Amino acid sequence: MKIKALLFAFCVLLAGGVFAADKPVITVEGVQMPAWVERASGARDPLTLGTRLAGSDRIYTGPGARALLRLVDGSTVKLGENGILALEDLGKKKIKMKDLVTASLDVVKGAFRFTTQALSKYRGERDVKVRIVTITAGIRGTDFWGKADDTRDILCLIEGKVAVTRAQESFTMNEPMSFYIAPKNQPGQPVAKVEQKQLDVWAAETEIAAGKGAIRKGGKWRVYLAEVSGQEEALKVYDALRNAGYAAEIRPAKKEEATTYRVRVSHFMSKKEAEMFGAAFVGKFGITETRVSK
Repeated sequence: MKIKALLFAFCVLLAGGVFAADKPVITVEGVQMPAWVERASGARDPLTLGTRLAGSDRIYTGPGARALLRLVDGSTVKLGENGILALEDLGKKKIKMKDLVTASLDVVKGAFRFTTQALSKYRGERDVKVRIVTITAGIRGTDFWGKADDTRDILCLIEGKVAVTRAQESFTMNEPMSFYIAPKNQPGQPVAKVEQKQLDVWAAETEIAAGKGAIRKGGKWRVYLAEVSGQEEALKVYDALRNAGYAAEIRPAKKEEATTYRVRVSHFMSKKEAEMFGAAFVGKFGITETRVSK
């Protein structure tokens, strides 16, 4: 009887509980370094491609940095420089035979963009909430940009619809190219139209720009920042880079009878991107020269 009960419970879980655990709710697809992920335990590591993010994780970006994340439903999340994004309530399950993705994205600091993918194969439901310090936005299929700084919080609707809540205010934004500004400790300003020129400026704050040495999913180029005979020497360069927010790796290589240790950063989309990244490190972290290859 106990075995039958366990089998029955397992079947119920498959039918109505969490679905395919092989895909995390949110992963990293692009990084313009330096950037880090801080776990609930307090451990802090460089943000790297394919990193499986979990609830209570925080993403940090440094000066000039960007992060591109993707939810399992196909939506993209972008974070600009000097930003902090806290992840909560990440989940995926089936309800009445439909997939449901849930997430709470807390923009503590910096510029942020959330975009659903109109052509995504995802046919389920999503319950995604974004909070930009004092503004909470409930998303129902949309594209919007926001920013939190020391003086105000901004929400700009590019397309779609968001339900907005701030203190005692509650309203819906459904007019494309409109924005709402909430000054710190003051009433929010009326929703107004945004000019394309201003939107272009805002959007650039969250885009990974060409020629900035970013790593992206599918990138095949690598830059070797050090090649040394001693493991300890390699670890010094490796640790210094990772502490500074760069996704460095160490790979041993055989040269005749000796072993050398190579410190590298991988996944650049072009040779030029890798070269530009490497050039910026000559003279830093003990790096004297760099080499690029596939």
